[in-house]
Amino acid sequence: MQVLRTVSPIDGRVVVERPLADRAAVEAAVARARRAFPAWRARPVAERVALLHRAIDHMVSKREEIAREITLQMGRPIAHAPGEVRGLEERARCMLALALEALGEVRVPEKPGFTRFMRREPLGLVLVVAPWNYPYLTAVNAIVPALAAGNCVILKHSHQTPLCAERFQEAMDAAGLPEGVFQHLHMDHPLTAALLAEGRVDHAVFTGSVAGGHAMQRAAGESFCGLALELGGKDPAYVRADADLAHAVENLVDGACFNAGQSCCGIERIYVHEKLYDDFVQGYVELASRYVLDDPLLPTTTLGPMVRAQAADFARAQVAEAVAAGAKALIDPKRFPREAPGSPYMAPQCLVDVDHTMRVMREESFAPIVGIRKVGSDEEAIALMNDSAYGLTAAVWTRDLEAAIRIGERLETGTVFMNRCDYLDPELAWVGVKDSGRGVALSKLAYEHLTRPKSFHLRHPG
Repeated sequence: MQVLRTVSPIDGRVVVERPLADRAAVEAAVARARRAFPAWRARPVAERVALLHRAIDHMVSKREEIAREITLQMGRPIAHAPGEVRGLEERARCMLALALEALGEVRVPEKPGFTRFMRREPLGLVLVVAPWNYPYLTAVNAIVPALAAGNCVILKHSHQTPLCAERFQEAMDAAGLPEGVFQHLHMDHPLTAALLAEGRVDHAVFTGSVAGGHAMQRAAGESFCGLALELGGKDPAYVRADADLAHAVENLVDGACFNAGQSCCGIERIYVHEKLYDDFVQGYVELASRYVLDDPLLPTTTLGPMVRAQAADFARAQVAEAVAAGAKALIDPKRFPREAPGSPYMAPQCLVDVDHTMRVMREESFAPIVGIRKVGSDEEAIALMNDSAYGLTAAVWTRDLEAAIRIGERLETGTVFMNRCDYLDPELAWVGVKDSGRGVALSKLAYEHLTRPKSFHLRHPG
């Protein structure tokens, strides 16, 4: 029997061990979901929504336990971990509030002698493959609207955060969802791929790396399973000459360093107008240098370890290559006693004199490091922001709303921020372009990808 072992980045100890599902367990889960689907889809939307609110109530009641589990599994500081449950509740409640409108009957203009309308019907069985970096926020984006729409769901969570899948199961069971409507499976990659390739699920939602997205795409290519992908990012920020400097510094340091930089929409490159450049860089270095890199179970820690030592060493290599190519690293890692090669504890870093020949400005870092480059105009900033294989979010710091809109219209990205970053508004669609993915999460538009339309074209007798 294969066993899943979760190693904590805090100290390298095994914090979770679980048996991995075999093919028989997967077949049984699919069969349960298929049996449950007809009755679940037939329940009124309001009833499904009410049950899901009860599930969220249960998770909120366990927020302190959940927060500690997040810290133990993936290393986020305990001072920050409770925010995940608050975010989960915000997104879930919003998506449930939108369900009745999003799933309601669509009428078309009246036509004499006919009754015509459209309804949205659930797809069937939805597979949600969730990552470790925001283990509840990413999963809830798909789980709640999929269930509200009348689908059944199987959740396969990252092996780094298996307890999160179990918490979702606990909440759904406590709320009274019928057997088979929501299930979790601890699966390996081959079994997950087989589910897609064999057409055992009707739709899959994957959040993870670009490489993982390609693997999901190859597997789904063997069937007609629908596939939504939220992949990586190399998200840029532009600080215009008219920006509120202090606000920009504070927000962008947080946007680059929160969760040890392990966010698909975290800030990874910054372009600053030459009028503010020197003051911005000074402010960034001063604030980032005040972070406390330490054991994330300590309440004073503001920067925890990365998920594993290999991830931190990958980012260190990006920094070293950039410095060898002429960049300057402005934060001394020696100021952070925990920082050490081969360790998941990585100090924040700020690089200047960078250009787009350097990996640190092209490849996703997923770490608390950032490159800052001086620009002389909006045009230059736009060109550099678009010079990327990714397109998840882009942020503009300015006092000029119209300028932000003009710039945003030209940016190749799914979300444009003004004077903020690294945030998902559940009432707005979350989309990626280029290598950042495809499909829609959040907002009422998310329900369109978790349902199919059925048209009723009814000619009256006589």
